[in-house]
Amino acid sequence: MTRTPQNRPPRAASPHAPRPHSHQGQRPDQRGPGGRAPDGRPPAREPDRYLYGVHAAVAAILNPERVITRVQCTEAGLANLSDALAQAAEAGIDRPAPEIVDRALMDRFLKGAVHQGIALEIKPLDAPDIDDLGREAELRAEAGQRSVVVVLDQVTDPHNIGAILRSAAAFGALAVIVTDRNTPEVTGVMAKAASGAVEHVALTRVKNLARALESLGELGFRRIGLAEEGETTLAEAMQGDRVALVLGAEGDGLRHLTRETCDALARLPTQGPVGSLNVSNAAAIALYEAARG
Repeated sequence: MTRTPQNRPPRAASPHAPRPHSHQGQRPDQRGPGGRAPDGRPPAREPDRYLYGVHAAVAAILNPERVITRVQCTEAGLANLSDALAQAAEAGIDRPAPEIVDRALMDRFLKGAVHQGIALEIKPLDAPDIDDLGREAELRAEAGQRSVVVVLDQVTDPHNIGAILRSAAAFGALAVIVTDRNTPEVTGVMAKAASGAVEHVALTRVKNLARALESLGELGFRRIGLAEEGETTLAEAMQGDRVALVLGAEGDGLRHLTRETCDALARLPTQGPVGSLNVSNAAAIALYEAARG
């Protein structure tokens, strides 16, 4: 669900929070991920609690709903964050003072990730449940807009999920729905692939996918499963002002119960010797078709 920014009250000072600069122009503390700071603070948490890369970091800094507990960057990384930090300060969004980190230390801590000299220690975002999505769909219907959600059946690759979140944000989807079991958390890998989209499109987790699909049907969503053997094309199946696009993992595709819960199985009109697409590419095409109206 595209999140509506709202100012949150300043967080209370914590003994483990980075200290703000005492005066303008002061150099950030020299400390790094996993290294003890001069003031005796404990090491940073595990690297899976970090977002990294310019796009993911800028989007997180500008999202007032995102709690950031530490900003670490190289000198070059800080230059890429300066505008976002200034915009956040102007908007009254509380952000820690950045800490300058040696690139080699960041490389080791983030295990060779393409971090672009930036790492943010973060807390997870709250996500809407199925009923919340139904209420948002009602608001969009009143405005004459179509509501689209993406439902992923056993898609576990964080790169694919991140790419799908990016497409979902680009085409205005409400949320990406995944099963809680076997779906990775929103870590740096997924956020980097999403290129900032994790701040704008909710990743809604459910315990039982079939039950979630039933709930979506009760809320008026037309559930369209993508399958090579679909009896209709995606364009023909795209009906109504509420659509749930259901995609399965590569290779296995949609599970039997998932197929039974869909209102229609649709295929993409692919041609040539390759009859299937990567799940993130298929999601992008399906979201484009849904956005056409």
